[in-house]
Amino acid sequence: MKVLPVLLIQMLTCCSAEKHNLSGKMFTFPEESDTAHVVLSPDQSKSLTAVTMCLRFFSDLVRAQSLFSFATPESSNAFLLYKQANGVYEVDQNDKFVLFRALGENPNQWNSVCVTWNSENGIAQVWVNGKYSARKGINKGKEISGAPSIVLGQEQDTYGGKFDKAQSFVGMVTDIHMWDSVLPSSEILLYMSRIPQKIGGNVINWESLDFTLKEYVILEDQ
Repeated sequence: MKVLPVLLIQMLTCCSAEKHNLSGKMFTFPEESDTAHVVLSPDQSKSLTAVTMCLRFFSDLVRAQSLFSFATPESSNAFLLYKQANGVYEVDQNDKFVLFRALGENPNQWNSVCVTWNSENGIAQVWVNGKYSARKGINKGKEISGAPSIVLGQEQDTYGGKFDKAQSFVGMVTDIHMWDSVLPSSEILLYMSRIPQKIGGNVINWESLDFTLKEYVILEDQ
């Protein structure tokens, strides 16, 4: 008879996570570390066969750094956006990756980045400040499945952890959205132009976000 109240409390805790509208806000990562990160809780955890993820970042780092790390129990790099060097972006899908080059960003300025992937044809593409990359294939016919662990500021070498200071992000991040489909180029260009989206991300929505700050990360006004 005591089990039911406990289960009820767990259900209420699970389903009552507070969502925050972070319009005009940003996450600031002030220093290199192997601890500071933000955990994002997605609005859905179903298997994904297509993805569009967009964010804006501001950094002066010239070394490699993780921009968006999505892990599952089966794959620490289920979907990863990793900046290897200026203008060179790595996209991982279930531990396979492709590189996109000649996509220059502006140091010490806001940069808008979107990445898309479609399981049906395996095609991935990266957009930076309105410029789009070549289209490249990765893991055609695969999907992203399993309970997600989504982290900003670090790259997950294991599910939810094993961070490396040399891969950490230093700077500011804002306007993060993720969809379970490949957005048309017209919508991506609207995002790049900072024109409000018709519909925010249905997996991660910056205007309705459940998140947890870990260690030295600051939420502040842009």
